[in-house]
Amino acid sequence: MAVATAVRQELKIVRAFDAPRERVWPAWTVPELLKKWWGPEYSTAPFCRIDLNLGGKYLISVRGPDGKEYWFTGVYLQIMPQSRLVYTNSFSDGQGRIVSPVHYGMNANMPLEMIVTVVFEESEGRTKITLTQDGFPQGDEMGLARAGWQQSFDKLEELITGMKQAEIADAPVKQKIKGR
Repeated sequence: MAVATAVRQELKIVRAFDAPRERVWPAWTVPELLKKWWGPEYSTAPFCRIDLNLGGKYLISVRGPDGKEYWFTGVYLQIMPQSRLVYTNSFSDGQGRIVSPVHYGMNANMPLEMIVTVVFEESEGRTKITLTQDGFPQGDEMGLARAGWQQSFDKLEELITGMKQAEIADAPVKQKIKGR
């Protein structure tokens, strides 16, 4: 008897930002900055906690324009400052306990956990981000995630463009990272 295995897809987005890595990296690693851009257009991120250490966890809420709140959590698997972040990504409740994607109306075939890799490459003062997210089932979810990431990146671009160098300097960028 043959066993059917679900085909999983990888989402990949490449985007260049008109700023050096030292201005882009903190937007991914400093909670107060991440809250300013995380989530699709017309959404907000009212809560963000980041333990930027190998094995450390993050917890983020995204509130849609309808007021519905979505929570996400994960664990940092690889941290190479200003170069690379690899982390798990799961839907969760407000306490960081992983919940089924069905809890938020997603397809039952969505995995409980996906791996996200973010690579930061600088050239001539610009930063190219390559984001990959592994594990999407066949269906609409990958397209929805792509649109959400692209809208988030639009907000990130606005943040980076509007940030003054002093704001970056004031952010706790030089975090001590354990267990890289």
